Amino acid sequence: MTLGDLLYPNAVKTISSCTSKKRLFHDLGELADGCYGLNGEAAIEALIEREGLGPTGVGHGIALPHARLAEVDTVRGIFIRLEKPLNFDAVDRQPVDLVFALLAPKTQGVDHLKALALVSRTMRDPDICAKLRANSDPSTIHTILTEQQVHQAA
Repeated sequence: MTLGDLLYPNAVKTISSCTSKKRLFHDLGELADGCYGLNGEAAIEALIEREGLGPTGVGHGIALPHARLAEVDTVRGIFIRLEKPLNFDAVDRQPVDLVFALLAPKTQGVDHLKALALVSRTMRDPDICAKLRANSDPSTIHTILTEQQVHQAA
């Protein structure tokens, strides 16, 4: 499994202003619908429900929201770069500007965990995060995310 398998190029977006976590989840749901043909409302509800169990802001300006959906056949990723950081109740109390969401099938626990570990490892790399923050073009951001893993695998 690679980030290129999880994240379609059109599932990457830069947003200039987002006013709340709920609005961010709506943006993620719209991308899930537009990119993967998933029920956007179901994705929004699942992300909000999962967030209710505990914040997915992991620190250093990064959030990794994730949820399970019955209609998903394989793990799917969505990446949003926020130009204006958002209060996300992160563990370090810092606002979030890099959001990598995962939507996984309800029945596949192992793939969901592997994908979450892969995304987490990638987003812990300060060089990758610096490049992501320095670029606003979705195509460039997708390349940064997917290219890095190709180099690590070589």
